[in-house]
Amino acid sequence: MKWARVQGEDETVFVGVIVNDTFEPRAGLGSDHVTGPIMDMKTLKLLPPIEPGKFIGLWNNFKAAAEKGGMQHPDHPLYFFMADTAVSGPNAEICMPQSAGRVVFEGELGIVIGKKCKNISIEDAADAILGFTCVNDFTSIDILHADPSFPQWTRSKSFDGFGVIGPVIETDIDWNDLTIRVLVNERERQCYPASDMILSPEKIISCLSRDMTLNPGDVIACGTSIGARPVKPGMIVEVVIEGIGTLPVQIV
Repeated sequence: MKWARVQGEDETVFVGVIVNDTFEPRAGLGSDHVTGPIMDMKTLKLLPPIEPGKFIGLWNNFKAAAEKGGMQHPDHPLYFFMADTAVSGPNAEICMPQSAGRVVFEGELGIVIGKKCKNISIEDAADAILGFTCVNDFTSIDILHADPSFPQWTRSKSFDGFGVIGPVIETDIDWNDLTIRVLVNERERQCYPASDMILSPEKIISCLSRDMTLNPGDVIACGTSIGARPVKPGMIVEVVIEGIGTLPVQIV
């Protein structure tokens, strides 16, 4: 099932389910209650499928990237937070602020939490997952390493629009079967299997739930692998995960 947030021609925002080329509005994310007539997707604008309470990103969570960088496999997620104002969605225009300097894309798989969980076991963590989405986690490399005494993860990733989510949340999918691809101006720049994760989504949720309570709607970006590259104005960057969809943005 593909959950989405959309905006109508009168700017009214709806949450619901996409079926083929139609949209069925629901009372809320995960709700069975239909709240209005079915709408044609051609009349609607896709928004970020969720407005996360917490937007968490992981570092060093793929074996190929860890091997290339000479890094040890972590036993616990190495994570940071992104500002809620960093969230953007499909077809957004991402402005590169002059102060950001060199910025790279990072195509990722995103986990969307479906229920409140604290100190949850790995065995029970799958039940806490509502579904999966595409993420493009833009990062200012220049800011990240500007001060040798303190890597600035939050600042480097929290410019407006830098945390792209969408186009939908897919609830019926096995993450082990997924491949994350990134196209820049239609040329493939990243392509790696989700199965190369060091810490699985279930392990990530279990570990994070021991650090903090996870709430419905929280988003966790699972980290990226090799192939992240700098972007420039004029580029169209697309994260593609078959079974979830295509998440395009334009750099301006």
